Amino acid sequence: MSHHHVTSVTEKLVQPILEDMNLELVEVEYKQEGKNWYLRVFIDKPEGVDIEECGQVSEKLSEKLDEEDPIEFPYFLEVASPGAERPLKTQEDFKKYVGEHVYMKLYEPIDQEKEFEGTLVSFENETAIVEIRIKTKKKQLEVPFSKIAKSNLAVTFN
Repeated sequence: MSHHHVTSVTEKLVQPILEDMNLELVEVEYKQEGKNWYLRVFIDKPEGVDIEECGQVSEKLSEKLDEEDPIEFPYFLEVASPGAERPLKTQEDFKKYVGEHVYMKLYEPIDQEKEFEGTLVSFENETAIVEIRIKTKKKQLEVPFSKIAKSNLAVTFN
């Protein structure tokens, strides 16, 4: 069974559970670490999720996964909040986190930059404006959503 199939089935199974609890799905991850397989489901809501909510989702999702049985190997199910370096996956995520410090990796360079951190200045018309600092100068990059390979919030220490 492919990783994509497992994550896709898990997304379909967890979505109604999250809707009932007014939670949002951030990401589903299925991967092997050492000899063990992990199915990780990251959930959130505007005020953050607590351990009790993670436990409830885990219990309900575990029942659904046992019924559907989409995974051939033994695995560990983990349900958690996305943490401080939450991934930015959708255009709505980018709109929601304007003003925050972000990390971005692009499919191809824009203005000689392929991987960088900076402030997400705006997100409009499917384009992120990110202000980055190169030595002592600031520069704004216009990054089309389609060119973003990976992005997440980035923690800064001042």
